[in-house]
Amino acid sequence: MKFCDILKRKEFVVTCEFCPPKGTDLTEMLQKTELVRPYVDAINVTDNQRARLYPSSLAVSRILKERGFEVICHLTCRDRNRLSLQSDLLGVHILGIENILFLSGDHPLLGDHPESKPVYDLDVSQLLRTASHLKEGKTLSGKKLQNKISLCTGAVVNPEAEPQELQILMMEKKIVLGAEFFQTQPVFDVDKYRKFYDRVKGFGARVLPSVLVIKSAKFAKNMSKVPGIKIPEKYIKRLERAQNPLKEGLKIADEIILALKEFSGGIHIMAPGIEENIPQLKI
Repeated sequence: MKFCDILKRKEFVVTCEFCPPKGTDLTEMLQKTELVRPYVDAINVTDNQRARLYPSSLAVSRILKERGFEVICHLTCRDRNRLSLQSDLLGVHILGIENILFLSGDHPLLGDHPESKPVYDLDVSQLLRTASHLKEGKTLSGKKLQNKISLCTGAVVNPEAEPQELQILMMEKKIVLGAEFFQTQPVFDVDKYRKFYDRVKGFGARVLPSVLVIKSAKFAKNMSKVPGIKIPEKYIKRLERAQNPLKEGLKIADEIILALKEFSGGIHIMAPGIEENIPQLKI
C-alpha cells in the first residue's frame, strides 16, 4: 500500500529515519532496514543531515524502494536553487519515489563543510508551491512540461517552538500549498504536544510526532545544541544515573510513545546510529 493511502486508512502510522553512511557502503544500513521492516510503514532517508556530507538521499531512497520499502525522501532548500530543486523533483518521479519531505536544512556553518555557501533560493512554502506546479504539468516559471509528476508531499513542524501560534499559521499555509503530512521535531513534552495536536488535528493533514531515542547523556547534551531540539534535564539526569544508558534511553522513548498512543495518529522514530534497537520499542 502506498504511504499516502496508509495515512488515509491506517489509524496509527509508524515511520522511522535512516541517515546514509559516511561513504558508499550501504551494507550495514540495509541490514538494519530489514530489522525494522515489520515495525514501520515507511522509512525516511535524510538529505545531508545536520549539514554534513552523506550519499544522495535520492539514490539511497531508490535502493530502498527496489527492496520493497515505502520511502520518504528528504529534500532540503539549503543546497539547491530553484532550477536544481525542480530538476530533483522530476528525478524523484522518474526514480519511482512517491513520497518526499521538504525541509529548510541546517545552515552549513553547523556542519562539516562550514565554508559551503548556503542557497535557500526557495523556502519550504515556496518549494511546496513549486511541487504543486509540477504536479499540474508546469514549471515554476510557467513553462509547460511534457508530463505531470505525482508526489505525496510533506513538511516539518515544531510544536515546541515559541510562539506556537506562528507554527500553526505556517502549518496551515503549507497545507494550502500542498503539504499532505507533517513530521515534527523530537517531542519530549507530551502535554504541550497534546495541546498543539488538539489545535491542528482538524486541519486534514496527518501529523507524526517524532520520538528520539537518546542513547547517552553525552548524546542528549549534544543533541540539545541542535536548533529546535530541547531535551529536558530530567531525562539527561536519568541517563547519567543509569548503569545502562541505552536501555534507559529506550525506556524513556517507550514512555513517550505510550503517552502519544493515547491520542496521536502515529509516530516518527529517530534512533540515529542505533536503528537496530527500534524493534525493542513498544510500537
